[in-house]
Amino acid sequence: MEWLWTTLQIAFGAGLATTFDDTIYLTGFFSEVDRSFRPRHVVVGELLGFTLLLCISLLGFALGLAIPRRAIGLLGVLPILIGLSSLIALWRGRQDTSALQPTMHPVADSPRGFVSRRPSLIDVLRDRRTYSVSLVTVSNGSNNLTIYIPLFASLTLGKIAVLIPVFYGFIALWLFLSFHLTRFPAIAVVLHRYARRVFPFILMWLGVRILHDTGAIALLWPFSG
Repeated sequence: MEWLWTTLQIAFGAGLATTFDDTIYLTGFFSEVDRSFRPRHVVVGELLGFTLLLCISLLGFALGLAIPRRAIGLLGVLPILIGLSSLIALWRGRQDTSALQPTMHPVADSPRGFVSRRPSLIDVLRDRRTYSVSLVTVSNGSNNLTIYIPLFASLTLGKIAVLIPVFYGFIALWLFLSFHLTRFPAIAVVLHRYARRVFPFILMWLGVRILHDTGAIALLWPFSG
């Protein structure tokens, strides 16, 4: 079962590093909840957007079947570069601090008479505001594709089957936390501030794992073997 433990380490590292910043815009969406725009609009929109990202990323697995594993593994350099770029930006103090301070207001309690009037799933799927959340999810996660595609291409189908539920578990966790963080904006700001200092190292670790597990590191550093 060593493979399972190793795969779970990768899953938690990748899931945490690539989905945590979703809380920035999710908190903003939850703060806009009113009589017609309900929390389930945000939940469904986020799940649809993230599912689309995963479907695109699974093309990496299919690509890995047609292209030598080592060649695909070279894409592991991308997470390393992204992590280094983030560290350099932090060091230079040029991070966009405005992104760390989303507009957050307490979620207003629904007036009496509207509590039971929750939109059905069909109504939510028909509402264009649901897809506005999905578009933000896809846009925000576009950089994640540079991590997911080589990651999936470096793994077997069984390992990918372990990763995906963990990723959705993180999405569910961020949805839950984001909804409640609208009541405690100061906590949200602190979390984002310190998370940005840790995640670059997680991304670089993922890149090294991809290079190592696919054998691509031998192409970059012949003496590694």
